[in-house]
Amino acid sequence: MNSIGLRRKAIVFNQAVTEWIKGDHTERQIVLMISLMVGVCTGLSAFVLKFIIEEIKALLTEGFVVSEINWLYLVYPAVGILLSMLFVKYIVRGDISHGVTKILYAMSRGRSRIKSHNRWSSVIASAITIGFGGSVGAEAPIVLTGAAWGSDFGKRFHLPPKTLMLLVGCGAAGAVSGVFKAPIAGLFFVLEVLMLDLSFSSLLPLLVTSITSVCVSYSLYGTAPQFDFSMSKAFSIDIIPGCLLLGVACGLVSLYFTRAMNWFEKVFARIRKKRFKFLLGAVVLGVLIFFFPAMYGEGYDVINQLINNASPQEIMHNTLFYGDEGSLLVYLGLVLIFKVFATTATNGGGGCGGTFAPSLFLGCIAGFLFASLWDMLLGLNMGETFFLSSKNCGLYGMAGLMSGVMHAPLTGIFLIAELTGGYDLFVPLMIVSVVSYLTINIFEPHSIYAMRLARRGQLLTHDKDSAILTVLNMESVLEKDFRTVQSDWNLSKLAVEISKSHRNIFPVVDQSGRFIAVVSLDSVRKYIFRSELYHKYTVGSFMKEPPALLNIRDSLKVATKKFEETGAWNLPVIDDDRKYVGFVSRSGLFTSYRETLINFSQE
Repeated sequence: MNSIGLRRKAIVFNQAVTEWIKGDHTERQIVLMISLMVGVCTGLSAFVLKFIIEEIKALLTEGFVVSEINWLYLVYPAVGILLSMLFVKYIVRGDISHGVTKILYAMSRGRSRIKSHNRWSSVIASAITIGFGGSVGAEAPIVLTGAAWGSDFGKRFHLPPKTLMLLVGCGAAGAVSGVFKAPIAGLFFVLEVLMLDLSFSSLLPLLVTSITSVCVSYSLYGTAPQFDFSMSKAFSIDIIPGCLLLGVACGLVSLYFTRAMNWFEKVFARIRKKRFKFLLGAVVLGVLIFFFPAMYGEGYDVINQLINNASPQEIMHNTLFYGDEGSLLVYLGLVLIFKVFATTATNGGGGCGGTFAPSLFLGCIAGFLFASLWDMLLGLNMGETFFLSSKNCGLYGMAGLMSGVMHAPLTGIFLIAELTGGYDLFVPLMIVSVVSYLTINIFEPHSIYAMRLARRGQLLTHDKDSAILTVLNMESVLEKDFRTVQSDWNLSKLAVEISKSHRNIFPVVDQSGRFIAVVSLDSVRKYIFRSELYHKYTVGSFMKEPPALLNIRDSLKVATKKFEETGAWNLPVIDDDRKYVGFVSRSGLFTSYRETLINFSQE
């Protein structure tokens, strides 16, 4: 009874707060108040997620002896994936994978509506997956959680789609800000990765959410940067050649990471049954973590070790390499190669996590390896001033991999600076990030998050023309008031249909509704006034193929291109079974375009 009473009081309180916010406040004031609440919710969600992950990991690995291999590494990841699968299947009953891709899709095709369960489901599923060793990051799930908070508040107050999109961006910015204590990086993440077209008026809610979320994190974690770092070598102009080459190396590693992940994801996609996906993911992940425990979880402890000159023994704990300090570079090189398969196996097998942490993890290793090899092969011959600090290069590599994998150089620069307090390294961070981005951009025009949608023409971009045509969908411009006819009808029956219609085009279909061709009023005009010809001609005598066909799943970018190529004014739309659905007119398409453009342009 007490629990019921508490629930009723919570509902009443919630309704009272909602009504007060709606009150006499303008939409701008409502958005600012919501952005504050989103910041609080995302900050608390980030804390809960990190806390659960650390508690599970500590509970499972507390008694491990660092000098011995541990067979439980083969079992823990499989248990984590299985528990996550069961949670999603029986509790969530929906799909919560690929968090950032899901947000991009919601913004471009789903009118920024994200299911409410993502406010908590992503936190629980990813905490279980990562705590048990899943080789993924918690950031993408928490970004989806933050976006779900923004979407949910926006839907509750019945805000328009453009404002809802802004609140989704606020949630994402708050998530990055809270989990990393990096408010500037959170802002740039929304700009570069989510590709939200910002105006000056939309900047303030993003800042409010980011600042609020990071303040919540400060109150719970303290104000110290996430990674302990003390700079061992200040920036000098002598290391610029090394930074340039490191940027190229990071771009190539980013390309390898992106393409290897896409390839392995396709392997899982070809497997129909979930239990076989689970078995493949569990085996691959368990074996890799058994041989390379550095891949267990997010890998932030390894990053801390590399940027603080930890001993090789500490880095290679619980491995066959333990005790052989000279094999550190070989060990890290193998981790660099196989980490992408561990990450993909985690998600492909049924776990939940993102590529944020793996990008930072691999970037740190890539930077450390590059600096070590540079000093071994070139540094001694070029003088001590040309030496690269391996711990500094670990940070440069983190920024470079993030810039390459996510196509987000500004996010990479500011995130690493805020994560470590290493603002004195701003110039080399910029050099490596920009060069890495330019390198991968030669081969891959889209980030690892966006490429899935870009292939289907569903990606929202900063190009306003392209963005509007992406936001609009085929059904929004579909016209269904065309009267269908059949090819075996005689001219008299067609004349009856013409008298009932206000259109001058008639789609020809068979008895099952499959599209065949079209008949235009102009082609029969001189015959319909001669009744003696009614039984001499059929619809099939006048029908012809349209200049092009549209599929109901086509984007309006595809439709616009076909209108331009054919010069047509109306094009028929069919489904995957070639059944007639309706028509899209050139005038209707551009009318919708103008209306949406006005909405996009409004402050």
